[in-house]
Formats: sequence, C-alpha cells, structure tokens
Amino acid sequence: MFKKVFNLLKILRKLSVSGAVETLDKFKPVPGFFKFVIFIFSIGSAKKIQNLNKSPGEKLCNSLESMGPTFIKLGQFLATRPDIIGDEIAKNLEKLQDKLPAFNTTEAKKIIKREIGEKYYSKIKNISEPIAAASIAQVHFAEINIDGSNKDLAIKILRPNIQKIFNEELDALNFLAYLIENVFKKTKRLRLVEVIFLLKQITNMEMDLRFEAAAASELRENTLNDKGIKVPKIYWNFTSKKILTLDKIEGVSIRDTLKIKSLNIDLKRLSENLIQLFLKQAVRDGFFHADMHQGNLFVDKDGNIVPVDFGIMGRLDKSNRKYLAEILFGFINRDYNKVAEMHFLAGLVPTETSKDELTQALRSIGEPIFGQSIKDISGANLLGQLFEITEKFNMHTQTQLLLLQKTMVVVEGVARKINPETNIWEVSRPVLENWMQSVKGPKSTFNRTIEISKDILQKIPDLPNVMDNASTTLQMIAEGKLNLKSLSGKNFEVEELKLKNLRNNIVIGILGIVIGLFIVF
Repeated sequence: MFKKVFNLLKILRKLSVSGAVETLDKFKPVPGFFKFVIFIFSIGSAKKIQNLNKSPGEKLCNSLESMGPTFIKLGQFLATRPDIIGDEIAKNLEKLQDKLPAFNTTEAKKIIKREIGEKYYSKIKNISEPIAAASIAQVHFAEINIDGSNKDLAIKILRPNIQKIFNEELDALNFLAYLIENVFKKTKRLRLVEVIFLLKQITNMEMDLRFEAAAASELRENTLNDKGIKVPKIYWNFTSKKILTLDKIEGVSIRDTLKIKSLNIDLKRLSENLIQLFLKQAVRDGFFHADMHQGNLFVDKDGNIVPVDFGIMGRLDKSNRKYLAEILFGFINRDYNKVAEMHFLAGLVPTETSKDELTQALRSIGEPIFGQSIKDISGANLLGQLFEITEKFNMHTQTQLLLLQKTMVVVEGVARKINPETNIWEVSRPVLENWMQSVKGPKSTFNRTIEISKDILQKIPDLPNVMDNASTTLQMIAEGKLNLKSLSGKNFEVEELKLKNLRNNIVIGILGIVIGLFIVF
C-alpha cells in the first residue's frame, strides 16, 4: 500500500509539471479539488513543459509524452476510444509519438542470450545498433544462421524492467481513478477505473512478445494466398516473452511516394490494394491489423505491402462481420431500408425503435456522401456518423467496431496520401460482394445446413422437451393466459423470434440429416 501511495505521489508530480490537467480542462471540466491538489504538487517545480503557440490537442500530446512510457500508451489507448473521451481528444491523441532513447546494445545482447540460451545465441553472427526505439521495446538487425544459411533478420527486444514500471504506475493510476470516481460521483460516466483496467490488460499482452508473434503468424497464414501483401515470417526458436525475431523488411516506407514511384510501382493500384487488403482482413478473416499508420507499412520492390508491429490487432466475430459488410454494401447501393433491417436482425437497436425513423436517419448519412467528390468519400467517416446516430436510438456500439472505424480512418488516410483520387466505394465493392457471395451462396448454405444438423443430432434427446416448452409458451401467449406486461424486463417479441428461429433451425437440421443419409446410402 505504501509503495502504491508513493507511486501515486510521483504521478501527481508528473501531472503537475506536465500541464496535462490544465490542457485536459479545456476539453472536459476537471473537478476543482483535483486541480487544487495538482497545483500543490506543482509548487517548487523548475518549470512546466513549454507548450506556447500550440493547440490544446498538441499541448496534451506533449504533456503525455513528457510523462513517459505509461502515459504515452494511455494516450494511444484513449485515441481508440472516442466513445469515452470524445472525437476531438481522440483525434489529437492519434498524433502521439512513441519514441524514446534506446538502451545500449550490450544490454540488448545480454537479454537475447538469457532469453534463447547459448545454443541459439551462438547462431547469431552479429547484432546491429538499435534502428528504432519506442516506449516498450526497441529493434535491432541481426545476421542469424537458419538451417545452415545466414539470414538478415530483425529482433525486437523489450526494455529492461518495463513491465514492472508499467504495472506500478498503472496500479497507482487505478488507485487515483478509484478515488476520483468515489469522491466525484459525476466522473463515473468517464469510466476511469475501467479504462485503466483495460489498458493494463492490453499492455501486459503487448509485453509478452509471444502474443505479438502469434498475431503476426496468424495474419501471415490468413494472407498467404493474397496478392499484394507480404507479412514477415516469425522465427520461433529465436522468440520468447521478451524478444521477437522476424524477417528483416527489405522495402521503402509507404510514406515515401517518390521513391516508390521510382521503383515503377503503380501508386493508384497500391492505394487500392491497401484498402482491399484491410477489408479482407476485417470482413473475410475477422482479424485485422489495427495500427496501420505510415510508420508500420513498407513497400517491397515487387509492390507488396509489408506490415510491421503486430501489438495492436482487432477481431470481429461472424455477426459483426456480416453487419459490417451488409451496412457498407447497403450504403453503396443506397438501400437504407436494408441497412435498417440489418440493425434489427443483429439486435443492435431496441425492437421498439421505429424502423421508418431509423431508415430516415440512415438516409441522412448516406445521401450527402453521394453528392461529394470522389476524394471526399470516406467509409470510416460514414461508420463514425452511423455510430453517432444509432447511439440516439440506444444502440450500444461494440469496442471492436470502434477500433475498426478508427483503423479505417488511418488506412483511408494513408491510401489518399498515395493517391488522392482513390474511390473508396468502388475499391471496396468487389471485396464486399465476394464475401457476401461466400456467406449466401449454395456452398455456404449447404455447410450451414450440415453444421445445424450436427447440432440438432447432439440435442435430439432434449428435443421433445424443448418443443413442448416452446409450443406451450406460444399457446399461452395466443390464449392470453400469459400476462406479458406483468413480466417486466423481458422482450417477448425477441423471445418469440427466437422460438421461430429455433423452429426454422430444426427444419433445416432435419433437412441436413436427410441429405446426409442420402449421401451415405
């Protein structure tokens, strides 16, 4: 407890010197008592961080950067959560620079040897000086003997004691958040404790480089047959909790368009490829790189996009992928009624919502888009507006969809810098059409039939009871013996829909069993 309080005092000192509280106060009012505490801790400080002639957002970024790795990560995390801090702050925090002085190469070599052991360390011929350094880790190049031949690889190494530093500061921040929420009840809406808890979960995963290695490996596997992308290979014998070894990137930063053009690479095709590859990850695979800014994207001599840094990844389940594809495709075709129906089918808005009013609201988003020039059309902005409007209909947007939207903003921005005339809608259409065909085509229907059949077969012993209960419930509703109003908190329209879906699934299941028996005999 004493250590936690001591760390909290250090954080308060950092806050007072950085000027972060004063800057944040311009966005969202900070409780007066908390500002007074910060003022007390600022007494005796040499000077505050100089933020003259800068916007409030820039000041906040500078303040967080001055406070060290934990606060840089906090800012980066909050940039993905506009639902908590608002769009304005989130956009400003996207500019946070995650760069810190490197630790020395001698220390790096000691960590590598300790992590992989003498057997594999002896296969490393030389290790370069750091070529990049961030808040959590730094990167070195190395020549390593793999199966009898030397390969130029990259090694990412965690900073010494970084997990201990993060956990201590995050524990202190969590304590501070708890105090603020309980003293100032109005701050509960900011979900400060939840934010710190989620950040701790994320950073602890980032600090086990095996998780990042697994993410890179999964992305590589998903995209092996895709043209235009080359995900670096992971070398597991040289990878552990604290080090990650992968292919050295032989390519040009995607921000260097002049050099890319000099390699005779078509910039228009490159920008289109970037959009399509991202959509394939999100819609087809349900697993996407969620940090696709210019610093994490390279282009090789063959025009392949080479992503790096797999610490932040996003996942979408099948229902969210279907929702995403349906609404984007619906907007492309200006079918607002279909988009509204999708919201109801996915259970994203309350059943009592007026479908006509929701359709009208969706039209208010879509129609202005089609009056814009090609360069102004944005799928990410559309999603942002959609989440804003559907919130008014009590739709609770899932965190992963927000992360997807934020990533789309970045991806579209990079694509437009490569080629300002990139038509986002036209580029997206073939990816969405192919995926919709894959989930609605005959093969998909047959596979779903077989899956439901297997499920039904497993549940056959319970089937008579399930059917009896369903039939009895529906009969009681029809005869008015079940007082729906007296059973508050239950949405019986939804329950009735579930019962009907159960019936349909049983029919499909029986059909699948019949098909299966026909095939066998």
